[in-house]
Amino acid sequence: MRAIPEDDRLDSSLALMREGYGFIRSRCERLESPVFRTRLLLQDTLCLSGTEAARLFYNESRFVRDQAAPRLLKKTLFGVSGVQGLDGDAHRRRKALFLSLLDEAQVAELVAIARRHWLQAIEQWSDGRRIVLLEAVQLILTRAVCEWAAVPLAADEAQARCQQLAAMIDGAGGFAARHWQARRARREAEAWAASLIEAVRSGRLAVDSTCALARVAFYTELDGDRLPDSIAAVELLNLLRPTVAVARFILYAALELHERPEWHERLRQDEGMIEPFAQEIRRLYAFFPFVAARIRDDFEWNGFEFPRGTRVLLDLFGTNRDARTWTSPDRFDPERFLDWNGDPYSLVTQGGADARHQHRCPGERLAIELLKDGLRMLTCEMTYRVPPQDLRLDLGRMPAEPPSRLILDRVERCADRVPVR
Repeated sequence: MRAIPEDDRLDSSLALMREGYGFIRSRCERLESPVFRTRLLLQDTLCLSGTEAARLFYNESRFVRDQAAPRLLKKTLFGVSGVQGLDGDAHRRRKALFLSLLDEAQVAELVAIARRHWLQAIEQWSDGRRIVLLEAVQLILTRAVCEWAAVPLAADEAQARCQQLAAMIDGAGGFAARHWQARRARREAEAWAASLIEAVRSGRLAVDSTCALARVAFYTELDGDRLPDSIAAVELLNLLRPTVAVARFILYAALELHERPEWHERLRQDEGMIEPFAQEIRRLYAFFPFVAARIRDDFEWNGFEFPRGTRVLLDLFGTNRDARTWTSPDRFDPERFLDWNGDPYSLVTQGGADARHQHRCPGERLAIELLKDGLRMLTCEMTYRVPPQDLRLDLGRMPAEPPSRLILDRVERCADRVPVR
């Protein structure tokens, strides 16, 4: 049995906070190993990177998600007792709810709603104001997903709910003030969502039985029982929050368009390149650098021993840039996706394997389609200027963003587009 290489620190938590996305990748490269051992938050942890490591990580006979996610993430990003922490039949049953809510027809409906909100926003932005793109798109997507889910949202409430959903994402990888803001946002958002669930169940809020709010409210577990209001609230937020998170993909796409203006015109002229461009954005820009699991039982892989109960982190950022899988992995090259084989373990921004049976995000296609339509907005529906600002991405910040969050000005509706009424 080969010894698993070890990081050379008593505890690497501070190094992870400092290095962020590149933490696992850099050590795997330095140690020349797809796995290494370290300590994070005073807990023994194995870190994996690469396509074959992802194939292992998504083997249900080897790993479980129960008690794997750090408490910091449960209190900010995921919530307690949500679908992300389930295994086996319980996971598959609850996952089926999300898959049915995010099928092709539902995705098309939500994208169409988002497009309408985009076009209305572009008309408003044409009054000469400056906009912060990340914040503006988060608000568009908040309004769109709440409308789609039949979640009532007063005009003066949209900004507050948007800020709560955005804070859960922004604070999940943060510490100190960002973390506590995220925890507060989750508490407030869960209380709001639980009140909606209770109102639907009691009949005080009448909604169509096929809408997402009703489907979550009346969903039953394997034992035939409905979810407690608090857990149903977590799952409702698991529809709303990830949709708002797509604003970050759109931010990263806008940064690449600014850096590579030739692509702006190419996407305007060639619809067939929009999805490859979107996929390359998703490959290079994972929201968060890794996901967690625990080892189900002792096993051996590539001569290494994996002890039962150990926490394992899969490197999403490094796997998406694995030189054994991707040619020139750090280069921005959308054309690589023109002949991509679709391997579900090589592009793992939103998880690996099959979404129907494993922990790959059921909203992945929605994220792709919202990003694609965001690209159409940026290239075909509006013109704008990017004024001087600091656009550097700090990969030690999770999730990464430029300090300005990308300011745009001189926004105009494209002259060849019909105004929105």
